[in-house]
Amino acid sequence: MSTQTKAPEAHAAKGGKPQTYGNYINGRQVKSESGETFASYNPANRDEVIGHFASSTPKDVKAAVDAAAKAFPLWKATPAPHRAEIILKAAHLLETRKEELAQTMVREMGKVLKEARGDVQEAIDMAKYMAGEGRRLVGQTVPSELPNKFAMAVRQPIGVVGLITPWNFPIAIPSWKTLPALVAGNTVVIKPASDTPLCALMFVEILNEAGLPPGVLNLVTGSGSKVGMALVEDPRVRAVSLTGSTEVGRRVAGRCGELMKKISCELGGKNAICVMEDANIELALEGALWGAFGTAGQRCTAASRIIVHKSRYEEFCKAFKARTEALKIGYGLDPANEVGPVVSQGQLDTVKEYVEIGKKEGAKLLCGGHALTDGEHAKGFFHEPTVFCDVKANMRIAQEEIFGPVTAIIPVESFEEALEVANGTEFGLSLSMYTQDVNRAFKAIEDLESGIVYINAPTIGAEIQLPFGGVKQTGNGHREAGSTAIDYFTEWKSIYIDYSGRLQKAQIDTDAITGKVNP
Repeated sequence: MSTQTKAPEAHAAKGGKPQTYGNYINGRQVKSESGETFASYNPANRDEVIGHFASSTPKDVKAAVDAAAKAFPLWKATPAPHRAEIILKAAHLLETRKEELAQTMVREMGKVLKEARGDVQEAIDMAKYMAGEGRRLVGQTVPSELPNKFAMAVRQPIGVVGLITPWNFPIAIPSWKTLPALVAGNTVVIKPASDTPLCALMFVEILNEAGLPPGVLNLVTGSGSKVGMALVEDPRVRAVSLTGSTEVGRRVAGRCGELMKKISCELGGKNAICVMEDANIELALEGALWGAFGTAGQRCTAASRIIVHKSRYEEFCKAFKARTEALKIGYGLDPANEVGPVVSQGQLDTVKEYVEIGKKEGAKLLCGGHALTDGEHAKGFFHEPTVFCDVKANMRIAQEEIFGPVTAIIPVESFEEALEVANGTEFGLSLSMYTQDVNRAFKAIEDLESGIVYINAPTIGAEIQLPFGGVKQTGNGHREAGSTAIDYFTEWKSIYIDYSGRLQKAQIDTDAITGKVNP
């Protein structure tokens, strides 16, 4: 079994045997207690096995939590600037291996190479940002209401935290969660998505190579029902951070509520781009194409709705159809390709099902609508970028998250109706407004019900130095990225130091100057 993970060879092409990878516990790879494994496949070529990974059990989760719990006291006692130095070293290692990681991601997850490089770059940026937090981790000092008394609040780590990460950003999203958790002094157990375990394992090993003590960062692969829920159930795991489907989020959040442990959920989205009559149409078309079909629509921020003012509707639809049909679809390692496969057969089936739903609802299929099964696409999970027009705001394809290369164009009569339609779903992650009117732009910023708002830009493209997250059914109020990420992974401790030499009673009627109780 390998103890150092490198990018896999193209086993199918070279006739080699796929490598077997273990869990990463207490500073090294180890086999699952069960000895069983599962395979990860290239979504562009289902004949290529990326590797075999530990099909773990609750006993494996216990071993990982044991390691994290044992490592916590020493890691907590390590000064935060020293913790940050390790994270900064990891940033440099990620830079050195950026291309290797990106190419591995293309083969394991399916996104095209330029997007995979961006995924890794996001982790690099996050590592550098969080390294800076090691010399901040700011607290508060406030004046006491009593004389000769000092009042302050400091942050402390929570303890062992469990991270459950998705497949669509298999290095970036683990970095969003892991790096603030580590710099704050927590120890970590990650459960990555079963579709992308290799990317997560390589990320974890790079952080350990940077100098993390054994047990500070651990990884256990396997199913959500066995591994994810075992992580949630372990009483030593004091907080859980999950990115995934709304259905899974509700189940995990409910159980964490019963157990009285912290839970952060980043869940679904049904994001919209609004294109007003005064919009720069060329700019809006470029943004809508990127927002709808970047990562084959497999982003929680994907623009799966495009709301267009009727005065520009026909013009927009015609031009958008032409641009969509011109997109080149194929294996992401070919730089000419712009859209890769969806991640799995299950995801492909979901996309196909929603295409049929849209047709039955009466939406007009403007272009696309078919899985690609011939030639270079025959062995992959490819689907044409698909556009519906004449969509009504209450149709299922305009309300439910599809998570694939499908978008719905909805006509509206006015700016006010555009806001109403944009806000008219149970989700609230990312919304966008294209307009040249500064007054409308600020009104949109104020009234759009989402955690992220873009003006004259698509719904994708968040930067790591600002909070990321949504409202309504998209999340439960916590945010990732930016300095606010530290809030989730720390507990506040308020401290009062009385150096008056006598008992002083707060909130009792005292003289503001002498501190003596008034008669």
